[in-house]
Amino acid sequence: MNALPKIAQKLSRQLIGITLLTGLVLPLTVRAADVPPTGNAVQSVETTTLPGGQVVVRVTLKKALTAEPAGFTVGNPPRIALDLPDTGNAMGRNTVEANLGPLTSVNVVQAGTRTRLVLNLNKSVEYDAKIEGKTLIVALGNLSAAGTAPANVSPRFADAAPGAASHNIRDIDFRRGGAGEARIVTTLSDAQTGINIRQQANGIVVDFIGAELPRALQRRLDVADFGTPVQTVETYTLGDNTRMVIQPKGGWEYSAYQTDNSFIVEVKQSDDGQKKTADGKVKYVGEKLSLNFQNVEVRSVLQVIADFTGLNIIASDTVNGNLTLRLKDVPWDQALDLIMQSKGLDKRQNGNVIWIAPKDELLTREKLEFEAKSAVADLEPLTTEYIQMNYMRADEAQTMLYGFAAGAFLASAGNNSVNCSAQAQGLGGAAAAQASQKGEGANDQKVLTKRGRATYELKTNTLIITDTARKIQEVRELLTRLDVPARQVMIEARVVVATDGWSRDLGARLNFRASNSSGSRSISGGGQALPGVAPNLIMSLLDSANGSLLGLELRALEADERGKVISNPRVMTTNQKPAVILNGTQIPYITPPAQLGGVSTVTFKDAFLCLLVDPQILNNDSIILTVEVQKDAVRDIANIGDNPAIDTKRIKTQVRVNNGETLVLGGIFDGSESSTVSKVPLLGDIPVFGNLFKTTGKENSKTELIIFITPRILDDRLSIR
Repeated sequence: MNALPKIAQKLSRQLIGITLLTGLVLPLTVRAADVPPTGNAVQSVETTTLPGGQVVVRVTLKKALTAEPAGFTVGNPPRIALDLPDTGNAMGRNTVEANLGPLTSVNVVQAGTRTRLVLNLNKSVEYDAKIEGKTLIVALGNLSAAGTAPANVSPRFADAAPGAASHNIRDIDFRRGGAGEARIVTTLSDAQTGINIRQQANGIVVDFIGAELPRALQRRLDVADFGTPVQTVETYTLGDNTRMVIQPKGGWEYSAYQTDNSFIVEVKQSDDGQKKTADGKVKYVGEKLSLNFQNVEVRSVLQVIADFTGLNIIASDTVNGNLTLRLKDVPWDQALDLIMQSKGLDKRQNGNVIWIAPKDELLTREKLEFEAKSAVADLEPLTTEYIQMNYMRADEAQTMLYGFAAGAFLASAGNNSVNCSAQAQGLGGAAAAQASQKGEGANDQKVLTKRGRATYELKTNTLIITDTARKIQEVRELLTRLDVPARQVMIEARVVVATDGWSRDLGARLNFRASNSSGSRSISGGGQALPGVAPNLIMSLLDSANGSLLGLELRALEADERGKVISNPRVMTTNQKPAVILNGTQIPYITPPAQLGGVSTVTFKDAFLCLLVDPQILNNDSIILTVEVQKDAVRDIANIGDNPAIDTKRIKTQVRVNNGETLVLGGIFDGSESSTVSKVPLLGDIPVFGNLFKTTGKENSKTELIIFITPRILDDRLSIR
């Protein structure tokens, strides 16, 4: 009777207890009346292994499927999902354990009239699905060795049948799920529409093959305010197809499935994007557990965590010692970090294997590995590759590989060298900047190895690289991202000469009309225009709605003879490349003979109206415009023998505008003063008394030069958005 308390007391000193609190997903009990009837059903799921290590999942159904099921893959955790439309679950259970190669289990979940097969994996693998009678066969593993078709590396849906009837898109809807995920629902005319979805350029691209898009659905949706990873959804016509571009931000992952004629894309925040909080601290997301140990070996605690998580934890031989630990409802990854911090340990994770060792041991090992790789790189043979550039100049690509960006010169010196004065003299600032960088950075290797070398041949726009095979492959991947067509901007300018006061009248009228519309904004000087007050047109912004009204006002200006449009140029330029418009004349004057040994020479001076616009397209499709306007005028050319003085007026500014908005620049005035005398012949010439028979009049005229600049971004199909 007395032995039992002693045994309990001894056990409490060694190991008080271990409590594991896990968030289990319990199957929901669904009444038969709540399950909608389906025309097909999953009867059994079997798994087997073929020679060569290939895993095969056989799904037996009540009826044969009419088409291969739509599927998608998830990288973290690795999963493969296949959707079976109009199919129920007749197995009587939702999970089939496998533990064969990469496959751990198969979940069969019915939602409405659709059943989803989820293949849970321990690593990402390729797969191929095919139909044999009433059996759906899903092959995993090395498919090329088995002689099967290429694997699905992206979701695959219905293929477009040749000669099939045309399809169309009926509606596009955006919704926010209960867990903060984005759901883009596209309603199709029929379920046989071919769909191709892929991840590209940090976004998701969906092509609906042979599908027509109504003009009302050709739009760009800004959905940033919904609080999901998706920022914009843009849908437009591309040839005979319809393309949808979904642009998320941060860490995200997506899945896609089709139910009848509804195609749904779900985008949610990935686990990688949730590992750190806003202040940079680690955010633990593991399942919670409780641990209570007293003076227990560290290796035993690591074994408990390994059993709890299902991960493979390998501890170095140098991991030893005991610890006392008491944790309650703590995420397992935080518990593991606490254990390592208390013993000066660190970890390295590769897939589902975690290696734990002292920090110094890990750092020393990694240092030795880096030194070994560096030594191998120094001895690795060099090879030469010829890479033909499509959109980027080969010399610019070479400069980038040497660690000297061509745009850096324009960013630092562009404001000084790219100007109207340089353009008027026939010297482009951009060319001068590029010429000045020749030979720069040749010894500053940033991308290539220290033995690597890059040169180019401009006739064929080919980049020639000599380096190790591994480094050349990295360069190819880099150039694939960078060698893309630059976006272009169509810039329309209207140069107007109007009488004094017309700009104020125009500002008052447009401001009155803009008060009845949305999106109009004005800038006066450097601040914001006051409500109810007509903006000063020294620098203002007119939205696209007022752009059509502006054309009417300019036609009325010429009809009322209060001014005229002296120039209406249009020019197309590439992003971050300046466009210059010059209009003017050269004023001749005679150089006196005394200055040139008795020989008179006619010399010319430039008097130009110059407009320089340098656009920079931002990621939100707004544009930063660097604008310079210079107007030259001759003060007096009555005597051609004199060296004429040139009066120069200049405006230079930088402003951000939206696509299609009109920037208004003004404030350049020209004035003239004249006097007239009317008199009675003879009587008006009499001294003193002649003033009674004559009148003197003075006339002052003042005109203002106003420039309207409207940039429009061109899309990939070279049509204005």
